[in-house]
Amino acid sequence: MAVRTPLYNNSGNLQQMTTAMVTEIVQQTVYQYSTDPSVALSVVSSGGSLTGLSDTRLQAGAQSTSVSSAPGEGTTAEPSTVTVSYDKITSTSTGGSDTTDSGKTFPVYLDGLNNIQAMSKQDMLDTFIHPAIYLLTNASTGTDQGGTYQISTSASLSGNTAVSGTAVFVDTRANTGAYTSGSIPETLDQPTTINSYYLQRINGVDNSYTLPIIIDSSNHLQVSPEVTFETILKNMVKYSAVNDTGFTISYSINGSGNNRGSGMVDTRLDGSGNYQTRFVNANDYRAQEFPNGTAQTISTYFLKIHKS
Repeated sequence: MAVRTPLYNNSGNLQQMTTAMVTEIVQQTVYQYSTDPSVALSVVSSGGSLTGLSDTRLQAGAQSTSVSSAPGEGTTAEPSTVTVSYDKITSTSTGGSDTTDSGKTFPVYLDGLNNIQAMSKQDMLDTFIHPAIYLLTNASTGTDQGGTYQISTSASLSGNTAVSGTAVFVDTRANTGAYTSGSIPETLDQPTTINSYYLQRINGVDNSYTLPIIIDSSNHLQVSPEVTFETILKNMVKYSAVNDTGFTISYSINGSGNNRGSGMVDTRLDGSGNYQTRFVNANDYRAQEFPNGTAQTISTYFLKIHKS
């Protein structure tokens, strides 16, 4: 590993960058990634690559009938569980092309003998690109994670861009107030929405930073053109995030890595059934068990970001 200290033009004098200046370039690398992430998540109707989420809820049991008296509770069907699987998030990776090192492609630094030398490609990775990926993949959800994703209970979240107006997970429970004895046979499944969860992409910020010195085509020292330097940062971080072992970015549901945003909680009522009867006439007695109980957390799902 070779972390270098690039040179910059300080009012006509060559000077080594401070740690803060190098950090600003790392943050600019994050911003460049945020403008066109090479590992992107999208929302699809079904068949997404991030799987394993299930919303569960109780539904009523089927009615029982009798021509002589109300069917007993022991003869009526118990409430059952409805399970809805969610696979609405899919991941795609497009790393682009690797950056070629001509021998003077990258910023210069002072070597151990105080000679001016161009950074190698590995120097660039160690100094700027890999530190940017560390920032991108940590558990925070601020601008230093621009271009990566999180889950929110809000369809519109400040500092983020909604990937879709469609929820990627919905927690539902039986709507106990919708079931009445006078309506037996009631519709079995009558859910109500408790929470909806949305995929958000964190916005980056184009921060200010000091441009480094490079060697131009005539072997002169000059300040790197901004567009040229930023293009190098962008191409290298995008490629590294897909191809560089130890620094590739991936997402999962409850896999390895850091949680991103809100946990997606599946809750369900825990009752054994609310037994109800209905007398229609002397030849028509009905009974049915409705969902009841207290809400319990069944599962919590997290969007995870992982560096590997």
